[in-house]
Amino acid sequence: MHIVNRILSLVGAKVNRAEKIDWRVHQQYRSVLQGLRRHPPARFPTVLRYFEHDAGDHPESYADWECSFCASHIRRVQPGRILDIGSYRGFILGLLGHYSVTTVDVRDRAPVAGNETVITCDAKKLAIPDGEFDAVTSLCALEHFGLGRYGDELDLGADRQAFSEMIRVLAPGGRLIFTTMIRNGEPILAFNAHRVYTYDLIAALVSPLVCEEEQILCRGGSEFRSVEEYLGSPSQSDSSSWDVYCGCWVKDQAEVDSTFR
Repeated sequence: MHIVNRILSLVGAKVNRAEKIDWRVHQQYRSVLQGLRRHPPARFPTVLRYFEHDAGDHPESYADWECSFCASHIRRVQPGRILDIGSYRGFILGLLGHYSVTTVDVRDRAPVAGNETVITCDAKKLAIPDGEFDAVTSLCALEHFGLGRYGDELDLGADRQAFSEMIRVLAPGGRLIFTTMIRNGEPILAFNAHRVYTYDLIAALVSPLVCEEEQILCRGGSEFRSVEEYLGSPSQSDSSSWDVYCGCWVKDQAEVDSTFR
């Protein structure tokens, strides 16, 4: 706990992003609170001390930008049939406001809406016919497959098998839109939490699809960088350093046939 919040906790208060606190805000709060306690509003006769301060810039995270990247391509393509594998739950809920979505999860759960179909299975073996979907989305999931973190079977090759399955169930001309962890340096297996890929490892997974757009989002930032710019930057020596790869790839049936022939 930040030292400011530790002190404020003694009086039942908390400040988010304490480094930006304006003490005048807290002084004003105490003054208003005292007045409210002396003369509580008729509609709310009980007044509690529960101070929080979230003013300033709107908080953003790399997850917001991953969802933004995927949403922009979904809006552009307007797919008829969507399969999602392991994406952020909030993103799926938003998607369900506009599309029918089939979701794959290794953990059993009930659908939240009539236009959601839930398939409980391991992503490396989908009980889905070839070419069934116009788009497959998978945000921040690839790096976890086969590590046992979510109760799935331990299989260090599960990410490659799952990617092969995603490609198989895509219809010709369908899009695979995914994000995962990347670093400009040696790849990392942080067992059993996640993998951190290099660009070469990602490119090997996605072959033989054809790239429509790919960008790298550096953690802590809000701007995408090109792959060329990212790979041209200094290598990351700190094993805890990683960034986010975002890609939209299209299934060119001729390329797929020639690769798997």
